[in-house]
Amino acid sequence: MLLRSLRIGALFILLLSTQAKAQTVDLFSENNYSNNPDIITGTFKSTRIVNGQSIENVGPGILDFKIMHRFGPISDGGYNFFGLDQATMRIGLDYGITDRLMIGIGRSTFEKQYDGFLKFKIIRQQQGQKNIPFSLSYASSVIYKSMKDAATTYTPYVSDKFSFSHQLLLASKVNDYFSLQLSPTLIHYNMVDTKTTPNDFYSLGVGFRQRVSKRVNITTEYYHRFNKLEGYNDPLSVGVDIETGGHVFQLHVSNSTGMTDRTFINETAGSWGKGDLRFGFNISRVFTVRKPKELRNIKW
Repeated sequence: MLLRSLRIGALFILLLSTQAKAQTVDLFSENNYSNNPDIITGTFKSTRIVNGQSIENVGPGILDFKIMHRFGPISDGGYNFFGLDQATMRIGLDYGITDRLMIGIGRSTFEKQYDGFLKFKIIRQQQGQKNIPFSLSYASSVIYKSMKDAATTYTPYVSDKFSFSHQLLLASKVNDYFSLQLSPTLIHYNMVDTKTTPNDFYSLGVGFRQRVSKRVNITTEYYHRFNKLEGYNDPLSVGVDIETGGHVFQLHVSNSTGMTDRTFINETAGSWGKGDLRFGFNISRVFTVRKPKELRNIKW
């Protein structure tokens, strides 16, 4: 498992240095695609804070190839090489349709989940002629758990394996060094284990970015769950983002195993207090698929 993870890391480090077709662009700069220079950009440096959605979208015509990788518990000790013998991964593709609308799909090894989402910018932070101190987006995802169920007397319907997430993302770039985001979230399960377990779960996410240098930022996200599945903990993740033009590389520590909204918000079994933490990394590499009309004569 460790050898496989190292090979994956080496492959995508190679992708980071590849120049063919991959463009060195500021993938989140709306000023590249908009005639409005007053729009505030770079609230966060990736479309994800760590696991959860950030306020950012990729630009129109930009394809973001994203790898999210999580090792096993550090608390397993030397026998499992402090978690490096185990691995969970999500591979995803995000695409900017317009300067406000972004869509994405992904596949996770955890529970063999498939997911798809859309994210739409409702309000964009601006300064100048209009002074709008925050941005607001709506994000919605669907998750399908394709892992085979244990044999029981009940044969589940396909719809039983679906869950859904709805979020409002309220964020503000306070200054060049600090950004803050609040993410009220509703997660719906089509099927739950017992009659007393609700189908809907509510939580509030808090995330922030602290700039360390021009290319390095510290990011943190935490979700407080108001009604909880028994036996699970609130997720807390801390990451270091390293930005190099057309891609972002993040190292992080989290108590979550899953990387879809359902699993990392509602089904985090690890505990920071017990040292049940997992080291991981996210890699984002972008490609220009379609240039807006006003950019077609510009050489990147």
